[in-house]
Amino acid sequence: MQASDLFMLPGSLPFAEHFDSGAAPWAWLPRIAEALAAHDFAKASRRPAVPPGVTVEGPVYLHPSVKLPPFCVIRGPAYIGENVEIRPGCYVRGNVIVGAGSVLGNSCEYKNCLLMENVETPHYNYVGDSILGNRAHLGAGAICANLRLDRRPVVIRLEGERYETGLVKVGAFLGDGAEAGCNSVLQPGTILGKAAAVISMAFHGYLPAGRIAMASQTTRILPRPGAGGTA
Repeated sequence: MQASDLFMLPGSLPFAEHFDSGAAPWAWLPRIAEALAAHDFAKASRRPAVPPGVTVEGPVYLHPSVKLPPFCVIRGPAYIGENVEIRPGCYVRGNVIVGAGSVLGNSCEYKNCLLMENVETPHYNYVGDSILGNRAHLGAGAICANLRLDRRPVVIRLEGERYETGLVKVGAFLGDGAEAGCNSVLQPGTILGKAAAVISMAFHGYLPAGRIAMASQTTRILPRPGAGGTA
């Protein structure tokens, strides 16, 4: 699987040289820190007025149109693009890239992650070591788990193949338009294809594009209506 099978980095993010669309999506995770380390944060020093309850530390780019709440913590390096809405209690822990029009929600935490354009993570989400494609959405309480209980490197299992990532911390990869329902737990190394959706359950593995995973006595994988998937 290539990153381009799931998402394309939008042109509004100035990091194209660091993210090879032909690479495996999990190969992008170490590139987040590299891209931010190479970024010239001094080039665009304008930022919105920072309310007294907002903490901004380290190298942080905030587009002037970013909507800041009464209180949150943003620790760099971080790049937060145009018209991003940050809600109260948001915690950005470093190595975070957020594309235009996205929502960083109330009581949500972000660490070593890339959110593309118009990504919605609005309520009580954890997004660690993960990549969320354009228009991806996490329901309230949805978690991108990024660490195995035995703390061993994460293995990606994909259509009968096994891929050693060599990384201890690997979260989820959501393709463009993918969704995880309220209180879903996406286990380390989960991949949701474009327009795939998980409905309020714990999910591990690969969900092909345009499918919907539903919880019953066993997990059922169905075509997602209107998503262009095939049976």
